[in-house]
This record gives sequence, C-alpha cells and structure tokens, in this order.
Amino acid sequence: MKFLIDECLSPELVARAHQRGHGESTHVVWLGRAGLKDWELKPLILEGDWTFVTRNAVDFRGPADHPGAKGQYAGVEIHAGLICLNGPPERMDLDMQLELFEQALDEVQADPDLINQVLEITCEEDVLTVRRYQLPKAD
Repeated sequence: MKFLIDECLSPELVARAHQRGHGESTHVVWLGRAGLKDWELKPLILEGDWTFVTRNAVDFRGPADHPGAKGQYAGVEIHAGLICLNGPPERMDLDMQLELFEQALDEVQADPDLINQVLEITCEEDVLTVRRYQLPKAD
C-alpha cells in the first residue's frame, strides 16, 4: 500500500510509513502539489491509486453523519482508501498526528484491504476510536 499524505499533515508521517514497510508513500508537497485545492488533488489521488491520508475528513468523505453525501469522494466509484486522522485542532501537533497514524498503520496491518473504504482514527477527550466503513456504500 502506498500512502499520499496531505499537506495539512507532517512529512514525518511519510517516514513512519516507510519504517512500517510502505516505501512508495510520499507527501503532497514532495510531489510539487502544495497549495492545490482538494478538487485539484482528487484526480492525482485516484489516478495514482493512492491511499490518501488527511485531517480534513469533511472535505473528502463529507459530513460525519452521512459520508459520501458530499465531499471529494462523493460519486467516486472506486478508490484505494481514505484515512482520516481526527483530533482537536489545537492538539493536532506532530505527536498527535504520529499517534493517530500509528493506529491507522496498525489497522492496515491487521486488515490491509482499504479499497472503497474509509478508516477514521479519532481522538476525543483522550479516547481513541477507530471506525472503518464502505464508501461508496455497498448495495
């Protein structure tokens, strides 16, 4: 699996992905795509067969109570997976990003099939939750 780390997250996540055996992983900035709008990143993600890692869950999966209703992945028939790292904005420092991403990597190691799935790792009030679901929803 190869991860594309969004520019809103630290490039240190790429180093962690490499350490965990995902050597093709990279960062949006390293591809010369810094500053692109989400809709401009979407073709790069889909055509490159990237599993995209972001902290902008709403922008990509849509509203939490209705994933796929809106967002960049609405209407996408097939994708290599979306990983959303969710935490309080004031606490999303490097340590928090690495903690959430480590949990995501553990989940991927346990079940590597993320095709058409969203993996959300959320930290709220020091409680870590993991949620995995189909997007688009299976019929």
